[in-house]
Amino acid sequence: MATLKQVAAHAEVSVQTVSNALNAPHRLRPDTLERVNKSIELLNYRPNRNARSLRTSAVELIGYCVPNWPNQTHLVMDQFLHALCAAAERTGRHILLFTAPPGIDGMPTYDDLHARRLVDGFVLSQTETHDPRHGWLKEQGIPFVSFGRVWKQTTQPGPWVDVDGAAGSAMAVRHLYETGRRRIAFLGWPKTSGLAEDRAGGWRDECKALGLPISGLSVRCREDSLDEGARATAALLDAGREIDGIVALSDVLALGALRELTRRGLTAGHQVGVTGFDDSPLADVVSPGLTSLRQPMDHIAAELITILTGAPDGTPSERLLQPELVIRGSSAPG
Repeated sequence: MATLKQVAAHAEVSVQTVSNALNAPHRLRPDTLERVNKSIELLNYRPNRNARSLRTSAVELIGYCVPNWPNQTHLVMDQFLHALCAAAERTGRHILLFTAPPGIDGMPTYDDLHARRLVDGFVLSQTETHDPRHGWLKEQGIPFVSFGRVWKQTTQPGPWVDVDGAAGSAMAVRHLYETGRRRIAFLGWPKTSGLAEDRAGGWRDECKALGLPISGLSVRCREDSLDEGARATAALLDAGREIDGIVALSDVLALGALRELTRRGLTAGHQVGVTGFDDSPLADVVSPGLTSLRQPMDHIAAELITILTGAPDGTPSERLLQPELVIRGSSAPG
């Protein structure tokens, strides 16, 4: 493999000029840049990633720990991973996927990856209150950004990108209201989840703003599963709540609601409008199609990479993005 000095000799320029061609091409005259690039191509020169990142503190290779959701399949994980890899590659960078135990037990993995110069920075997800990763990465001076806020802390421990779950739930409530629904229930997760509280708060506040009842219309599911979505829907119907709309915290819970409605001979989309969250691949293949809030994965990934690799001065390091309501048959007018 050719060296930087060999490229410089071939192009009849200094080593610094070759370095500028790679890292600051705007500093060179067009004819000089063209000559250096031709030499790089002819000699098949490939920069040493470790040497470059050590010299410039650049984030060249990005680590991402693939979360583990026990007993469930996260339907949007493939979408996010594809978007993240594509966003990194558009900037000439790549993603290294790895696994690690949650909490403090996983820190040796992060330490090892960075110590061996296998990664220069991290994208975090599945963040928790007092997550040990943030403090350790800050102490080590290692760049990072989180997909998702850290709940129940007065200040965020680092830069983040997230989707406005409260606004999404409110959007779903208003949509069901505009289709004639007046008793709109909510299927959520346990109170320990900050994300769940955020989305539940959007449902609650929008119902109040529209003058709709909320008492007895919220059910907390024990886990994100079809069975729990069906169980929660059965509980609402058995209690005689006379619901005509359901806003579910996730597509999985919404699909469980559709299953229970079908089992009871109720027509989803006409007798009871149902919405989910995430616009997972299953939302478009069930019958009726599931109305769902789509997370802008491409935009999320692009913002994460922009923040991590050095956003321009004045660019905020906290980005709250809006979901999009994708309307299908499950919320047809009643």
